[in-house]
Amino acid sequence: MGIYEQQMNEALRPVAPPRVIEGLYTEDQHRRLLGIVQDKGPWPTLQSHHFTTVDELIATVTGVVPEGHGLTLDDIVGPLFRGFYGQDSVCYHPEIHDCFYNERFLDLVKDYWGVEYAKPTMMLFNICGPNPEHAPPPPHLDAVTFRGIRYENAPVWLQNVMGKSGLFTDHLVKMAQVINWWYLGENGTFTYWPDGPLGEPKVLDHPLWNKGIVVQNELMFHRGDPVGPYDGPAVSGLKNRSMMEFDHSGQRWNITTDGEVVHSYEPGEMRFLVHWNAELYADMDELKTSMDHTDDLTIEEAVGRLVSDMRSKGTKIAEPTDPLNDHDFIKALVDTYTIAPATEWLDLPAA
Repeated sequence: MGIYEQQMNEALRPVAPPRVIEGLYTEDQHRRLLGIVQDKGPWPTLQSHHFTTVDELIATVTGVVPEGHGLTLDDIVGPLFRGFYGQDSVCYHPEIHDCFYNERFLDLVKDYWGVEYAKPTMMLFNICGPNPEHAPPPPHLDAVTFRGIRYENAPVWLQNVMGKSGLFTDHLVKMAQVINWWYLGENGTFTYWPDGPLGEPKVLDHPLWNKGIVVQNELMFHRGDPVGPYDGPAVSGLKNRSMMEFDHSGQRWNITTDGEVVHSYEPGEMRFLVHWNAELYADMDELKTSMDHTDDLTIEEAVGRLVSDMRSKGTKIAEPTDPLNDHDFIKALVDTYTIAPATEWLDLPAA
């Protein structure tokens, strides 16, 4: 293992090991959270929220982009769907204010980091049913947040390349998540690498009913493991633009593509995840620095630092004129800052 790989492995670990907690939500809170998903759909694929090209997706999960791969987002989409309960510290649904502005969760994340202040920033859900797998899903990082460059104004792939590079730790924003699952079916566990991507993984195993973790997922590789039997029925007709919605009359979850139902699930098959996010500050000085934006990075500054670092490592790269949409620039970033967990143990059937 080279020196730079070692540096990236050290940088990509949470501030503390994830803390597993049972019973994070009451039954009434669960009913209200799920009710919003049932009543206010349809919901888009997770992939369509965050990526416009295959190269951007690969830059997020890490891997070398093969020349002439010819893949589209339709080729690699999975039947995982996402929606938001709130963003920018604003709850979108008054009926779950107690879930979003959650005093218990704020205390949990402040204790996890050992800091004085915290505020909720975002709350989302993922929902999916069984889907056959022939290869382990790639581990990934959540969007790494920096002062001035964050989920609200920058693409996820750029944030994660910045995190993996280790060049921007002085601007890293302290973040923590409270993530909870409701799922009692086959497989569908949560795997994570708390000792860096080159360390041994751990698995949050069953039962996963109202069971969750307090964690810094932005700097810890992790993944949701395949849901349901590995050799179950395939979801045909799935596209990046497909949607998920609950059919109240049939009491089923339907995946639709261009308005046509292409697959259905029974309620008991569904894996439901709720992800709550908070921003934290060690003390009042750090809080003021963040709030008054006196020490923010710009995307131009970040790109300049990345280009200089790549050139110092021998990468020949032209100055990008449109860095957020430049295929060659994105590919160079992926090739330079590539590290990912290699440990595998899932016994999946051959394709």
